[in-house]
Amino acid sequence: MEKTKLQKYERKLLEMRTDLLRELGYLEDEILNHTAKDASGDLSAYSFHMADLGTDAMRRETGFLLASKEGRMLLDVNEALRRIQKKSFGQCVECGKKINTKRLDAIPHASLCIQCQANEEKNNNNNH
Repeated sequence: MEKTKLQKYERKLLEMRTDLLRELGYLEDEILNHTAKDASGDLSAYSFHMADLGTDAMRRETGFLLASKEGRMLLDVNEALRRIQKKSFGQCVECGKKINTKRLDAIPHASLCIQCQANEEKNNNNNH
C-alpha cells in the first residue's frame, strides 16, 4: 500500500483511538462509578423504592455493555495500528488477500476481507 494511504489510515485510527479512550473515560466516570447514593443525593447508598433499584441496575448494566463494546473496538484499532507498523495493514489476516480500500475507508480497523468476514459471521451464527 502507498505510504500516503497508510498515513491517512494511521491518522484515522489514531483519531478513533483518542475518541474511544475519551468515551471509555466518560463511561467510567459517569456510569460505571455512579452509585445509587450519588444519584439520589442521599447519605444512604440504598434505594428505598424497587423502581429505583431496577433503574440503577439497568444503568450500570448498560454502562458495562457499552464499555465492553468500546473496549473491543479499542483492541481492534490498536491491532490495526500494529499491522501498519508491521507493514501488513490492508491484508486479510485469514487468507492474506488484499482488503478492498472501500472496506478500509468504512472500517479502517478491518482485519478480514469481505469473504473471510462473511465466513466468520456465518460460523459464529452456526455456533449460537
